[in-house]
Amino acid sequence: MHFVYILYSSKLNRFYIGFTSNFDTRMEFHKNAESHKFTANAEDWELFLKIECGSKSQGLNIEKHIKKMKSKIYIENLIKYPDIILRLKEKYK
Repeated sequence: MHFVYILYSSKLNRFYIGFTSNFDTRMEFHKNAESHKFTANAEDWELFLKIECGSKSQGLNIEKHIKKMKSKIYIENLIKYPDIILRLKEKYK
């Protein structure tokens, strides 16, 4: 399985967007991140959204697309309007 995931920190009021093929291991990495890693800046990271992807290339393209948007509103709209996710999956099939 491949996943695009978005974490949110209320302390930083920031989102973190990532891709993984092993979600549980990746979450442990973020929880125990070394001080030079971005996610080490806060300890309150919560899963905001997880998108299951059909392939590695689809996941990487969706991650890149979301990052390129550089918009908290866009990320929040992914939850409000699930059809956006469906269109992304179709676009990067």
